[in-house]
Amino acid sequence: MNNLFITDSPEQFDDFSLIEIDAKRCKTLRDFYETLAEVLHFPDYFGFNLDSFDEIMNDLSWIEDERILLYFKNSSDFLLNERNDQKVVTLLELLDATCEDWKFMDEDAEKETINADSEEEEEDYFIPKKELAIGFSDSERMEDFLADLFG
Repeated sequence: MNNLFITDSPEQFDDFSLIEIDAKRCKTLRDFYETLAEVLHFPDYFGFNLDSFDEIMNDLSWIEDERILLYFKNSSDFLLNERNDQKVVTLLELLDATCEDWKFMDEDAEKETINADSEEEEEDYFIPKKELAIGFSDSERMEDFLADLFG
């Protein structure tokens, strides 16, 4: 299975936890960030930009499910009001790379050390392994974007 794909039957992925998102709510990047922050319950420190989104999507430690399918229905509206298609491509590339990163996460890398406070105490931070896939409803718009990305 490709990381990003077209389907009108997300329920066929019954071994994934389905998170359905209406792309009509994601017509701009800002809309996209706000919608995903709400739907995925992003932490308060999320910065509503690409770098912060990348960081959040490579954590997801607050989500208990191990296999997650983000499914965008009405995908013809996905980032429809973004004037620069390169921004859409960049986001899709990031989503694909994030899915790949989760596939190859080393079990030892699940545990990393972070600074607990200003006194330089350290604590272990656990990032549970996930499997992430991104589906889009069938639309010419998304077919074109994915064809351009993946040939």
